[in-house]
Amino acid sequence: MIHRKFDPNKDKEACHRIWREIAWIENEDHEKAMDILLEGSRVLIAELNGIAEALVLSSPGQIRYLENDISLSAVCGVTTSYVGRRRGLAGKLTAELVALDAAEGACLAGLGIFDQGYYDKLGFGTGPYETWLGFDPDSLNLNVRPPAPVRLSKDDWELVHRSRLARMRVHGNASLLREETTRSEMQWSKKGFGLGYMDPESELLSHHFWCRSAEGEHGPYFISWMCYSDYFQLLELLGLLKNLGDQVHLIKLNEPAAIQMQDLLKTPFRNYRKTERSKYEATSRAMAYWQIRICNLEKCLEKTVLHGDSVTFNLQLKDPIENYLEHDAPWRGISGNYIVTLGPRSHAENGHDSSLPLLEASVGAFTRMWIGARPASGLCVTDDLAGPEELIRKLDSILRLPAPRVDWDY
Repeated sequence: MIHRKFDPNKDKEACHRIWREIAWIENEDHEKAMDILLEGSRVLIAELNGIAEALVLSSPGQIRYLENDISLSAVCGVTTSYVGRRRGLAGKLTAELVALDAAEGACLAGLGIFDQGYYDKLGFGTGPYETWLGFDPDSLNLNVRPPAPVRLSKDDWELVHRSRLARMRVHGNASLLREETTRSEMQWSKKGFGLGYMDPESELLSHHFWCRSAEGEHGPYFISWMCYSDYFQLLELLGLLKNLGDQVHLIKLNEPAAIQMQDLLKTPFRNYRKTERSKYEATSRAMAYWQIRICNLEKCLEKTVLHGDSVTFNLQLKDPIENYLEHDAPWRGISGNYIVTLGPRSHAENGHDSSLPLLEASVGAFTRMWIGARPASGLCVTDDLAGPEELIRKLDSILRLPAPRVDWDY
């Protein structure tokens, strides 16, 4: 078994085969999209008998933490061929990828999960539920008359990527910096199209949405993302969706942050009862499908500005990723003893102060608490986090954060 960097001249067809076997690609357009993504990513592969049988890839990005941006390693794919299964390839490759990105300055790493538990072994902790809604666009109760939009196609990827990076961002939102990520996503879209508006002064795309597929004349339509600079622009985009309601019976989208879509729908429960178990079922689902972990505790806390009285404590942090890394890895996780302060001026330093209370945590549980996915008191019940009752109460108080919303899937 050999781990090494991806060589496009040697490995491309083998990597195509891996993704065909797992049904991530099905045709030449998908292969083109995969190649674009690989071109803009850090890619590692594992060989068996001289052939690539597993690959992982990451792209540099940022996560918004309240008002600050923190560097992110976005793990965009972890895949293993039929031949390479149950040999520990994916875990070791992912750990190596995170270590390389962390050594180069990524303070956080994040990924999407295929199920609960696997990436916990590498120190990742689960984010909050994301709410996906399906609704009849004609049921939108809006007092908005949007002007005629411009059409967007897969050829407009440069405009779209700049618009995504410039969008309004809130706590937890991710941005992937390399344009290949947007270009490949648009290329992947079956019958993909977008609608939006140009800023006449800058000649840039001010707000838009991208629809990745349309299943027939009446939908469902799937909105991959919506980008806007303020909530009026969001309402204009929703107005465009409403305008499709004379033909389209169902649109599915991830609920925008700070908005409760039910406020904007006419008779949502009646519509659900009428469409239950049909192709056009108007309902919602909540799923926690992404995970994140801290890779540099000191840097993350430097960007942590909280309101309220500061809390200082000892932190004994366990990082299981070290079990998957070679002894000469450029970064070996963040296990250790720290003195941590959370408050208007947060910080962490190596050490232990016997006069302070002790919090014991895995890096995944601590990350979940820090980013606001779940309060410390809840994590004491369901995750690997423990401390004195008074300290837990203070942590619940100081870490009153908006639910983090990833907003850019990867």
